[in-house]
Amino acid sequence: MNESEFNSLADGMLAALEQAMDACGADLDYELKAGGVLEIVCANGSKVIVNRHTAAREIWVAARSGGFHFAPSAGRWLSARDGSELLETLSRCLSEQCGEPVALVIP
Repeated sequence: MNESEFNSLADGMLAALEQAMDACGADLDYELKAGGVLEIVCANGSKVIVNRHTAAREIWVAARSGGFHFAPSAGRWLSARDGSELLETLSRCLSEQCGEPVALVIP
């Protein structure tokens, strides 16, 4: 996959994450910044950062519970470490960090 194809795929996922956050009902603020960086702010002021990492061809998540890397595979974004999916991990991280249930689903 070349850089342009990856950036297009990753930008699509970041846009889908924005829609999922709109629909989840949790008290979250977020902003998709230039360069493919999605900053999510919980009601308690803590942040989770989701960004595309073009050189590694991955989407990275930075949360209090750690850093996570996801690569595209057969239409899904999977962790090379444990096989978990991006939405599942991000939902868990946000739930833990925000102190309320967050279930992200891409429409």
